Amino acid sequence: MTYQFETIGIVRSCFSEKFAIPRQPSLAPAAKGVVELIAPYNRPEAVAGLEGVSHLWLLFVFHAATSGPAHLRVRPPRLGGNQRIGVFASRSTHRPNPIGQSVVRLDGMEPGRLLISSIDLLDGTPILDIKPYVPYADSLPLARNSLADAAPTLLRVDWLPESLQQARDQAVRLRQPVVELIEQCLAQDPKPAYQRPTEERRYGVRFWDLNVCWHYPQPDRICVISVEEQPPATH
Repeated sequence: MTYQFETIGIVRSCFSEKFAIPRQPSLAPAAKGVVELIAPYNRPEAVAGLEGVSHLWLLFVFHAATSGPAHLRVRPPRLGGNQRIGVFASRSTHRPNPIGQSVVRLDGMEPGRLLISSIDLLDGTPILDIKPYVPYADSLPLARNSLADAAPTLLRVDWLPESLQQARDQAVRLRQPVVELIEQCLAQDPKPAYQRPTEERRYGVRFWDLNVCWHYPQPDRICVISVEEQPPATH
């Protein structure tokens, strides 16, 4: 059977590209975004009652990932990026149908907009549905997952004096927690798990309109080299 769904909203996110997005929601509390609801779901009656809700389930489309039967087995980063398991035993973005779910914090509401944080969503992500998080039903103390039984080990993140000042300046301009976001995302080690970086190799990613550059002085340590505004592309 085939089903067709309509988009009810679009996420405007701090994550401008897939690289360095946290691999699970809630791992980067400083990651902020907005769900822009699409008519008729942007009317006040659609969100009435959310004032008493702290967290939301977002059902969304992995719009920038491939999907389909070619991805019956995947290589989760948590297992080193080399071991394959069944797609249904993972939260891989490559799925039979490109549908994802995330728990996010609801920070506030504006007309037609939901302000959210602790997100793991790429900018432009289409939203299919929104459901309130229900603590007594959704939090299961006895649940287990032997493949991911604890949060990932975090790396130490250091700064050059000039890069830290750049990040602080950009935080003022953007009115966003730039320093915290960079530290929370990079501490999770965004590079492929099988890579062994040299001290000379540089990595980069975009948050908002910022280019963030770093390297690994040691395998278990990151140093942020620069945080620079990227001018908009000209055509």
